[in-house]
Amino acid sequence: MTAVLLVDDEPSILTTLSLLLRQAGYQVFTARDVAAAKSELSGNAVDVVITDLRLKGESGTEILTFLRETKYPADSIVMTAYGSIESAVECMRLGAFDYLTKPVKPQELLIRLEKALSNRSLAEEVERLRAEVRLRDQREIVSRSPEMREIVDVIHRIRDNEVPVLITGETGTGKEVVARAIHRSSPRHDKSLLAVNCCTLPEDLLDSELFGHVKGAFSGAVATSKGLFQQAHQGTLFLDEIGDISPRLQAKLLRVLQESQVRPVGGSSLVDVDVRVIAATNRDLQAMMAAGEFRSDLFFRLNVVPIHIPPLRDRPDDIQPLIERVIGELTERLGKPINLSPEAWEKLSLYDYPGNVRQLQNILERTVALARGPVIEAEHIHLERTAGQPPDSAEAEALGGDGRLALEDMTLRHIRRVLSLYHGNQVAAAKALAISRSTLRRRLGLD
Repeated sequence: MTAVLLVDDEPSILTTLSLLLRQAGYQVFTARDVAAAKSELSGNAVDVVITDLRLKGESGTEILTFLRETKYPADSIVMTAYGSIESAVECMRLGAFDYLTKPVKPQELLIRLEKALSNRSLAEEVERLRAEVRLRDQREIVSRSPEMREIVDVIHRIRDNEVPVLITGETGTGKEVVARAIHRSSPRHDKSLLAVNCCTLPEDLLDSELFGHVKGAFSGAVATSKGLFQQAHQGTLFLDEIGDISPRLQAKLLRVLQESQVRPVGGSSLVDVDVRVIAATNRDLQAMMAAGEFRSDLFFRLNVVPIHIPPLRDRPDDIQPLIERVIGELTERLGKPINLSPEAWEKLSLYDYPGNVRQLQNILERTVALARGPVIEAEHIHLERTAGQPPDSAEAEALGGDGRLALEDMTLRHIRRVLSLYHGNQVAAAKALAISRSTLRRRLGLD
């Protein structure tokens, strides 16, 4: 039953309106002053508050302020016999849904109450959909491995915080996917997430892109332009490859992070900005600091919450679910089923992917594009290896090792990948490896 709190210092009005609302099917609580209203709200689940504006020396706006400060999930309707534009504006500013002048017409009150409830229902639906989007963004992170599960846990733990985050990892590991999940789970989820790759732009152009410029600041600046910090106001800015920015821009970025103000290129005035910064890099910033190539004060500003994404070769448990996800996306995009033979699955699952997730996507897209039949066989999949990259598991087995990995390490890696291929089923994995289950468990250190 929908619950309504009526607040009025006149007993006759409380009695009349309570009877009206109860006959309409509402549960009704009543209060004659601000203290009693707060007590009712604290002890009951109320959906809508209907309050008089003047309450014997008190103001109904105190109740509106209480609702807003406590984030109480109820809409409010204000009644008053002393209506004015100023008081109506003030009530709306404090979060009131509607405003009625006395004497209140019963039918009009019921209509306004229904609108308030519809508004609340719509707001709850919007929030539910937003929560689904945030959850979907977190599910974009494949997290079967312990390392990725820890990253998802960190994102969950900082969801109500807006501290800077520094994401590190090799190229192609999915740093932007993690940044998007952080933004979507944060209080800024309904604002913009803007991204820039700092290594793709020359210094002067990156300066203008980040901080904006005024008309005439340089040749070609025919109009004033807002930079990404201004465009991302109240949202999030993702600075990818932060390790590639010049010392001059490092100093300028540090000032923005410290003072929350930007000075556009060629401008003389500062502009206030409210931006949460997430940075990422594939470089070793601590080594760069030691070499004098990256400012330590900027590093500590960015590295409040560090997140390191391991390369795909160090988290083989994630390879198979990633393949399944990419195949699913390609199936949906192309509108046709895509089938991999068991041998193709094994070949893809045992590869090291030096280019990480991005390379995995590239290999699958190329293979599917060039496929001639409904089933993709192992011979249709062409795997690449960069110069100096260790051989994949099949090559290593044929060579008896790659010269750098101990035979025991190589064997353990192979067993773990086969176990992942069979979804952790030890009996099936042992059969595929032609060893006993006890041997498999001993190799894994389980016995």
